[in-house]
Amino acid sequence: MLRLSVLDQSVALSGQSQAASIRETLALAQHAEALGYHRFWVSEHHSHPSIVGSAPEVLMAAIAATTDTIRIGSAGVMLPHYSALKVAEQFRVLDALAPGRIDMGVGRAPGSDMRTARLLNPDPRQSAENFPVQVRELQTWVSGIDFPAGHPGHGVEASPSGPTTPDLWMLGSSDYGAQLAAHYGLPYAFAWFITEGQGAAEALALYRRLYQPSLAHPTPEAVLCVWALAADTEQEAWVHFSGRERWKIDRNQGGLGPLLSPQEVAQRPYTRSEQVQSDQLRANALVGSGAQVANKLRQLAAEHAVNELVVITWAHSPEARIASYSLLAQEFALNPVNPS
Repeated sequence: MLRLSVLDQSVALSGQSQAASIRETLALAQHAEALGYHRFWVSEHHSHPSIVGSAPEVLMAAIAATTDTIRIGSAGVMLPHYSALKVAEQFRVLDALAPGRIDMGVGRAPGSDMRTARLLNPDPRQSAENFPVQVRELQTWVSGIDFPAGHPGHGVEASPSGPTTPDLWMLGSSDYGAQLAAHYGLPYAFAWFITEGQGAAEALALYRRLYQPSLAHPTPEAVLCVWALAADTEQEAWVHFSGRERWKIDRNQGGLGPLLSPQEVAQRPYTRSEQVQSDQLRANALVGSGAQVANKLRQLAAEHAVNELVVITWAHSPEARIASYSLLAQEFALNPVNPS
């Protein structure tokens, strides 16, 4: 059985406040749980005109308080900005709020421009180079294992303790994250939506070949995070896709901003070079009717031998976004959850 999960990035929408995007993420989490999705992950970005989710651990706490069964996670916490001990404490608190439901996804990327990264951490280059050590320390603290004598963290605990622990995930879009996840025996999420699939096969093969079993994860566990959008008809799906398409073309030209509505996109005809980019994006996009997108997702999962896909959907209309996840839930026969 192929499991489906959700990654939401709290996308800024034209004509709407950024605060509303955060509230829509919270509402989407509740819908995802009701539809039977396995996980709901939220991302971390800083000073980003398009993606406004800056504090995943805070948003996760709100989701934990308003859901009952779905796993909740970060995709991810950008660990070089922070102390591993503080992150461990935050996620131990989250696990106390939602025992056994917390995924702690971490990444090395800044999630921002370098000027913002320096404001978050005055020495991000040194921290990024120290990322493997941070991951090991985070893994130790969140598991409640003491450091050996002589380590600065010996005798220091990440509270609160409890019968369950957050599940640590490595996020990545290159061979680096795959090798680190394999070395530490961690589950691995490849960001297909960032690379358009480039490097995915190589990273997954490396991860599986080098994997060193851990107590929590004796076998490798990999997922793909993909961008997809479904609607009642293929034509309708392409209309809703137009905002994401316009955003990607603008981004390639150095422009970032809120996601535009299909009506706003229609008022900006493509230049010849932009039309070429549009054709390329549409050729590879996981867009269409529910059945069409479901078939593409099944093929992708089979090709890369994964049993879970984490789906990201951008649409200017919140109703279109919810409808897309609903259609995929139907196509994959997810088990709906009755609200408590």
